[in-house]
Amino acid sequence: MSLDGTYDQGNIFAKILRGEAPCARVFEDEHVFAFMDVFPQGRGHTLVIPKHSTARNLLDEEPAVLSPLILGVQRVARAVRAALQPDGLVVTQFNGAASGQTVYHLHFHIIPRWEGVALKGHGVGGMADMGELKALADQIAANIS
Repeated sequence: MSLDGTYDQGNIFAKILRGEAPCARVFEDEHVFAFMDVFPQGRGHTLVIPKHSTARNLLDEEPAVLSPLILGVQRVARAVRAALQPDGLVVTQFNGAASGQTVYHLHFHIIPRWEGVALKGHGVGGMADMGELKALADQIAANIS
């Protein structure tokens, strides 16, 4: 898909927000929803999405949504760091298929990194065990401040 297009209300993140698809919830406030990526690139891979948006990517989003969204990303990233003690964190966001975007609802990836541990490819590492994801989600959620 290109950078331009119509928002699909049936995308998986829209379904998660409506409670129509399961997820391992990490955090939610009035602006953002954070949950574990079911196709993680590494242990603790967390996604943060805006709750009230039909933006397909960063370029489509209204500035009024971006401010609380990025603050939510920072808040969750700090919790991931506190919970998992990685050597570093990748915070990334894709725009369009050529960049690697696979779900067309604006979202940020928070991926903990440890020295010497390779990342799996984006969306190709296989589906994670939901029990393990829920345990990680609880561990991260306990560190939200």
